[in-house]
Amino acid sequence: MQQDKTATGCIVIAGLSGGSGKSVASVALAAALRRSGHRVVPFKKGPDYIDAGWMTTAAGNPCYNLDPYLMSDTALADSFQRQAAGADYALIEGNRGLYDGVTAEGGFSTAELAVQLDLPVLLVVNCSKTTRTVAALVLGCRELDKRVRIAGVILNQIATPRHERIVTESVEKYTGIPVVGIVPRMKTDVFPMRHLGVTPHQEYGQAATDAAVDRLAAIAEEHFDLERIIGLMEQRRFSPIPTDAGSAKLAESIEPVRIGVLRDAAFQFYYQENLEALQEGGAELVMINALTAETLPNDLDACILGEVPGNQCPAAGR
Repeated sequence: MQQDKTATGCIVIAGLSGGSGKSVASVALAAALRRSGHRVVPFKKGPDYIDAGWMTTAAGNPCYNLDPYLMSDTALADSFQRQAAGADYALIEGNRGLYDGVTAEGGFSTAELAVQLDLPVLLVVNCSKTTRTVAALVLGCRELDKRVRIAGVILNQIATPRHERIVTESVEKYTGIPVVGIVPRMKTDVFPMRHLGVTPHQEYGQAATDAAVDRLAAIAEEHFDLERIIGLMEQRRFSPIPTDAGSAKLAESIEPVRIGVLRDAAFQFYYQENLEALQEGGAELVMINALTAETLPNDLDACILGEVPGNQCPAAGR
């Protein structure tokens, strides 16, 4: 399906707010592209480990966090390039609303991330109990910051074919932005929900997780114009970033260490790049399920405990 076999198709998937359906659309798109035989590398904007876990499952590759609040512009751009190199598609799921940041000017927002990386945006809109007003919302997003390239729209919570037709015609007439897919209204949520939003996939169970991802892949295959979405992506050719020779030499000179990592339904919040940095530094990581292991391995040099779900301070697990 990809137009340029030597490049990586890149796009940011954003919403108008939290709960707009961008996680559903992101996981659906990642799963559908993977099922078509392509290598998909997912990213999540900000310190989110729950959506990142679902994206990892859908793509079959680790999801990497791009956090403009904690990372410098250079570190963020290098991370994106390093991980996306060699992939067919790189999908970045935003957080909250497209322009929601820590200041009135939208500092550190998904929109700012898209501008920084110079990538187009696929905007997901919840169309529940509304029709033509959706066009006004999309138009407002298009006009608020002309640096942001909203390339396409996915309509979420579409009730009927008539509903889809009216909203699609309105959006395309008044904004000139194509509608490239819908998510039909469903009687039950694909993802179980709780106070933090989507329930972590680790708590959902492997069989139920696989079924949810398969269901979303099928929705994308049936209701997304995948060819058109791919055509909207920015085609990037990434040059691999060379390994730091000094770090590699240091890793060879020190005694190897074994680090236990508690990673299960209780301990979940880890940045993938932090774990990989430990491995690049010469550490052997031992994954431990704290819910089933009776004791810790005797030969560990250290142990890492990630964020416990339900904690109201997500930054605590960074």
